[in-house]
Amino acid sequence: MDLLNTLVDKGLRREPLSRAEALAVLGTSDDDLLDVVAAAGKVRRHWFGRRVKLNYLVNLKSGLCPEDCSYCSQRLGSTAGILKYTWLKPDEASKAAAAGLAGGAKRVCLVASGRGPTDRDVDRVAGTIKAIKEENEGVEVCACLGLLSDGQAERLREAGADAYNHNLNTSESTYGEITTTHTYADRVDTVQKAHAAGLSACSGLIAGMGETDEDLVDVVFSLRELDPDSVPVNFLIPFEGTPLAKEWNLTPQRCLRILAMVRFVCPDVEVRIAGGREVHLRTMQPLALHLANSIFLGDYLTSEGQAGKADLEMIADAGFEVEGADQVTLPEHRAAGGGCGSHESAGCGAHEGGGCGSHDSGGGCGSHEGGGVCGSAATTSSTAAPQAGEARTDLVAVRRRGAGTDLAPNA
Repeated sequence: MDLLNTLVDKGLRREPLSRAEALAVLGTSDDDLLDVVAAAGKVRRHWFGRRVKLNYLVNLKSGLCPEDCSYCSQRLGSTAGILKYTWLKPDEASKAAAAGLAGGAKRVCLVASGRGPTDRDVDRVAGTIKAIKEENEGVEVCACLGLLSDGQAERLREAGADAYNHNLNTSESTYGEITTTHTYADRVDTVQKAHAAGLSACSGLIAGMGETDEDLVDVVFSLRELDPDSVPVNFLIPFEGTPLAKEWNLTPQRCLRILAMVRFVCPDVEVRIAGGREVHLRTMQPLALHLANSIFLGDYLTSEGQAGKADLEMIADAGFEVEGADQVTLPEHRAAGGGCGSHESAGCGAHEGGGCGSHDSGGGCGSHEGGGVCGSAATTSSTAAPQAGEARTDLVAVRRRGAGTDLAPNA
């Protein structure tokens, strides 16, 4: 396809895509899907080789969030049967992080539900960052605590945080349909605060909430302008007990096209497959590694993920390798602060420093943060495809192990 040849050339040169080109990727047919993956895979390998960065989530404070984000299991009014607990102590959080690092993760994402941290909360997290870094030399730490007030990003940076995650989630035009207790502009402001403080900015999206192709392109282009180092791509988990419980709008093919579009728009940025990969990509997860260069290891914030051992086997079987702690994730020009575009104003198009990105909490990290993000290994073997308008409680397993419990974590 002439389109794909053009997109590969632009990706290798870090030349920004047009909106029409990004929409065309989402509009390709299933017959062309492998060609799309192969083309985007060339761009991925050019900038990141066959390395896969592993990230590990630690849910520092679970549930009871005052925000009303429709996708989140920790939201105000959620009846999801998730774990609920207050702040973990620094030694508890450090112990949880150690499990993920032992499994091969090089970044720990510290997430807490809520609108945003108080100054006292920042002090708590600073103590946790110190405990983790004292026990694990060279570890990267990303904080995901919600909306930041003036000066808080600087304090987190001084405490040793490397990155801050706060997702845009969806387009500005549809944001008010998803959340009413804060605005899209609030989220943009927090990403900018992280940037200004010298933190590596991590910001992404959630697909599958009923948005249009235009909405997806809008949010990815907005991310490109914000120029984060890492972009987590979450796929909605319709968690029972939340307003979006029956929104099963994604297929594995659709997910792959979305990841390919993000890779083409942000060719030299860390693209992370975050919440929902097990549930929506299912047996096609290995193909997604040709598009994204980063994933979460093990469980998510309030839901179970694929077994950590299975993640490692999948990476090896697909012909990829786990990125080592001594390897720099981003290409040299980005790691050196050279910006993402071939033109300074191009933004992320020519973007994510690996923040959280799981997809659940209103103020949470970005792994769809707060919400019960992924499925367990058992869910990936489900033979029945989810249908729109139908709740599928069998595809989402609530996390009952790891942080906040007495059981060993999945890593």
